[in-house]
Order: sequence, then C-alpha cells, then structure tokens
Amino acid sequence: MRIVAIDQGTTSTRALAVEADGSCRVAHSERHEQRHPGAGLVEHDGEELVANIRRCLAAAGKADVIGIDNQGESCLAWDAQTKRPISPVIVWQDARTSDQVERLKAEGAEALTLTRAGLPLDPYFSATKLRWLLDHTEGTRDLARGGRLRLGTTDAFFLDRLTGHCATDVTTASRTSLMNLETGDWDPELCRLFGVPGECLPQIRPTVGSFGEIDGVPVAASMVDQQAALYGHGCRAAGDVKITFGTGAFALGVTGAHIVRLPERGLLPTVAWQIGRERSYAVDGGVYNAGSAVDWALRLGLAPDLAALDRFERPPAIERSLAFVPALSGLACPHWDRSAAGLWIGMGLETDARDLLQALLEGIALRTAEVIEAMGAALPIGSPVSVDGGLVRSDYFVRFLASCLGRSLVVRAFDELTAFGCAGLAAAATGRQLTVPRAGERIIEPANDGAAWRARFAEAVSRAKGWRLGASA
Repeated sequence: MRIVAIDQGTTSTRALAVEADGSCRVAHSERHEQRHPGAGLVEHDGEELVANIRRCLAAAGKADVIGIDNQGESCLAWDAQTKRPISPVIVWQDARTSDQVERLKAEGAEALTLTRAGLPLDPYFSATKLRWLLDHTEGTRDLARGGRLRLGTTDAFFLDRLTGHCATDVTTASRTSLMNLETGDWDPELCRLFGVPGECLPQIRPTVGSFGEIDGVPVAASMVDQQAALYGHGCRAAGDVKITFGTGAFALGVTGAHIVRLPERGLLPTVAWQIGRERSYAVDGGVYNAGSAVDWALRLGLAPDLAALDRFERPPAIERSLAFVPALSGLACPHWDRSAAGLWIGMGLETDARDLLQALLEGIALRTAEVIEAMGAALPIGSPVSVDGGLVRSDYFVRFLASCLGRSLVVRAFDELTAFGCAGLAAAATGRQLTVPRAGERIIEPANDGAAWRARFAEAVSRAKGWRLGASA
C-alpha cells in the first residue's frame, strides 16, 4: 500500500510518498505566489494551487490512496459547471472584512457564533470572506441564480476540480463559522447571519471517507493542515498538545469526545478529525505571525540567513527590557485584536540588529506561551509538548520557548509531520496505522522560570493593541 499525501499550505504545496514499509520522502514541492494587493490583503491564485497539486502528484508517482490537507480558512468562489475560479483565494491572514466583523459585533452577533460555531467574530474565519466574495466578485449573482455558484474553502475547490466531488470535511467546515459544532452540519441561522447561501456550499463529510478519485486513485482523507499535524505528532488522547511553527504558530490540544468552550480565554473549540461516526474535538490557539515574521526580518536585512537564528551571545532581550510583539497581522488567541500592530519597544542607542532579531524570536515564543497558558485552563496538558516547524531548528528558540512555557518540549527532527498526519488519516481508511517517525527527536527541559518574562511581555502587548488607524480594539 503506497500513500501519497498532498500538503497544500500557505506558502507551498508538497507531496509526501509513504511506502509499504513505512518509509517516507518528500517527492516534490512547489512554492506559489503571495499577493498583497493592499494593506491587510493576502491572496493566492486558485489555478496556480491546482496546477501545483497536479505537479506534486505527478512527481510522487503511482499511489494506492491519496490524502489532501488544506490551509483551513482560505476560501474562494468558482463556477460549478466549468470548475474555474471566478475570484482569487482570500487567504486566512487577510483582514479585508474587519469592518463587517465590527458591525456584527456591535449588533451582538458574536453570542450566536460562539454558541453554534464555537468561534468568535474575526476576519480570520471564512464566513465574512465568503460574503465579501458574493458581494464583490463579478458574476456571482448571475451564477447563483443559475445554480452554478460555488462558495467554499480551498479543499472543496480542489476536490470539485480534481475529483468532481464538491465536498469539504468536518474539520475544515468547523473553521468557517457556518457549521454547527455539535451537529457537524451547515447551520441555517449562521448562514443567514453572514448572508451566505447554504445551497452554494459544499457537502460536509467525515475526515476519513470517500472524496472521489484522481486519475483512478481514491482520495480517502481530507482535512485542515493543523489537524493533520496534530494527528502526525501522534496526539490521540485528551491533553496531548502539539505546536507547529509555520507561517503562523498553531497549538492544538486533543479534548476527545468533549467540546471545550472557553471563549473568555480566547480558545477555539474545533473538530480534530472524524473517522466513521467517531468525532474527536480539540482546542486551538494561534499566533498569526511566526515564520512570516522571521521571513519579514530577513527581508529587512536583520540577518543574512536562518543560521543566524541559532545562537545569541547576549542575555535574553526581554531581560534587557527589549520586546517585540509579532502582531504584523494583528493578535489572535487569546486577544483577538486585529487592530493590534507589530511593535518593538525598549530600544536605545545601543540596540543593534542582533538585538532586534533576538527580541523577534523571543516575541514569537512569548506569544505562544500566552496561547499555552490559556490552553492550560481548558485541559490538563500532557508532557512533553510536541513541537515542529522551521523555527524549532533554532536551538536558542526552543530553549527559550521551554522556559517561557515552563514545560518540557519534544522537538521533532522529522520536518513533514503535517503531510505525515495527512498520510496517516488516509491510511486509516484502509485499516492501516502509520508509526510516527521519532528518529533524531530530542527533549528540551526549561532552564529558567519564564514568569517574569511573560509579565514584562504582557506590558508590551498592551501597548500594541488598538494601534492601527481606523480600527478599534
């Protein structure tokens, strides 16, 4: 049984081939263009994404089963007949619907979204984006009248285009603000609230199941990338937590059959996966800017390359009252403030580029610590916390993070746990269980008490809030 997993992420698409003996390799990877047509706007080209998926599948070679994971909240509009996109993909980071969100909040609508979808009102989620597409994309009304308009997340577009099945899975639907978290169905009241026609949405299916075929090969699993990563880390029991440091930093903790609702902590209840009729839930907390903040710093010339992130000669920047708040796209959990802005504070004439870079790395870790602290109030977190992604290659970062969290970390050496989790869920459709690769992993213990760091950082976060002109906290 040979499995090919397609990991369609924010910056790239890759194919992981898993052989019958359990060995795996990245068969191919393709980066795609990031479009920023205005402040706070982030778009992708749906045609480019589909072409990259096809190239990755071709490079991976023969498969017995395919799994596909997706970006989550990113969405678009397309024609059901031609299968062609009629809009760009609006990416999860995009903030164009902030005004619409604020109007809904002022009307008291957040009570409904929290009760039914489990989600706060924020441009991050798909519902307001889908409404924006309906209102601002040429031809949507005519297509809707003719029964040809499709509105949905990228996974539904990929599946409709590649397999002819216009479907999404329950994990992805749980990120839209349109699905009832308890029933797993599109919620008519939520659709009315956001003005999204339910008849234009894809069918919701279990994570593991039938999603059609690509060139005769069954697609047996479809899910959000972060849920795929949770599965790939081997998290199965309530309290198992993973953190993935990619474009953003995303922490998920398994809660099992129970939906944990703690809106006052800024946490998101979400579906972890559904296999057959058995649905597992999780809590989710995110930091919008992690790897994207590092890429930004490299473009600014603060460091020549990623190797410069590994070691710093000076004491932690936060101990020297120098802090960076990585709110380049606003603040997610636990603050949910899109009006917050990126901020360095505490600079003096002695501050140099290395100090700024050190503070930036620490800021990502400290923001992650805010998320894990909130999560600790929702469930007993197991030990160690599993971490992966590009940033964990920095020895300085993981050691600082362990002290910030006050918890042991298991740092995964295998870089493709998201794609591996996707493959693992596809394997589950065949009754096969994949063994999580553990070679080269290491345990990092906290070396300091990070409480004072977290308190000082909280002051910096309070100053970053509400900064963007024309926005309110």
